[in-house]
Amino acid sequence: MQQRKPAISVRHLTCGYDDTVILDDISFDVMEGEIFIILGGSGCGKSTLLKNMIGLYQPMSGQVLFGEDDLAAASSAERIALTRRFGVMYQMGALFGSMSLLQNVMLPLEEFTSLPAEAVDLIAKSKLAMVNLEHSLYKMPAALSGGMKKRAAIARAMALDPKILFLDEPGAGLDPISSAELDELILNLSRTLGITFVIVTHELESIYAIADRVIMLDRNVKRIVAEGDPKVLRDTSDNPFVRQFFHRLPSVPGEGAAQTTTEQG
Repeated sequence: MQQRKPAISVRHLTCGYDDTVILDDISFDVMEGEIFIILGGSGCGKSTLLKNMIGLYQPMSGQVLFGEDDLAAASSAERIALTRRFGVMYQMGALFGSMSLLQNVMLPLEEFTSLPAEAVDLIAKSKLAMVNLEHSLYKMPAALSGGMKKRAAIARAMALDPKILFLDEPGAGLDPISSAELDELILNLSRTLGITFVIVTHELESIYAIADRVIMLDRNVKRIVAEGDPKVLRDTSDNPFVRQFFHRLPSVPGEGAAQTTTEQG
């Protein structure tokens, strides 16, 4: 079996806001084709890390490498080329309300390619078909369920055929059936297209269903405190914080701060 290579390498990343450090000197790899999940409690820095990885925020120090290319150090032209390698689905979908689903998915193609209108239309329709929305092309976002909005946002994120997709809380606000359908879609896209997924979520059922590997962040130490297969971490971890998270246990006095050693599972 061919060994996977890193699609993304985060090296000694320190990030936060103004002078406030949220995450301090963290490093990890996301391998090609894997479903990689960033998790942790509220305020641990999941969204901050995601925004640094996609270039919305500039790291205080450290690197986010796509292959050998450093996003933070890239010139404007290099940055545009690098960001074409990935697509992003934001937490609430962020669809343009004045556009139909088809128009939403066509927009990146119209903005960033010189394809003829017929090709743009065909590609956008094919992306919506991939997420099972081929019968809703002309619906407006306001007419959609939460699950449909998330699927449409994934279709738009795939418009330019990126090798990597970042998803921010894809299951947030969804009922259990819609959440399970979204999980199945992510698995299918990973298997059939080889897309690398980086997902921020705290939904345990989804984590167990789709994750190849996770990292767990802890706001007390501002570091990664566990990394590996979530089921192995759930069953074997001796870290109080990791055990509390995976077993949905209430806080216990004296166990609020996680150990500083990163656990592998």
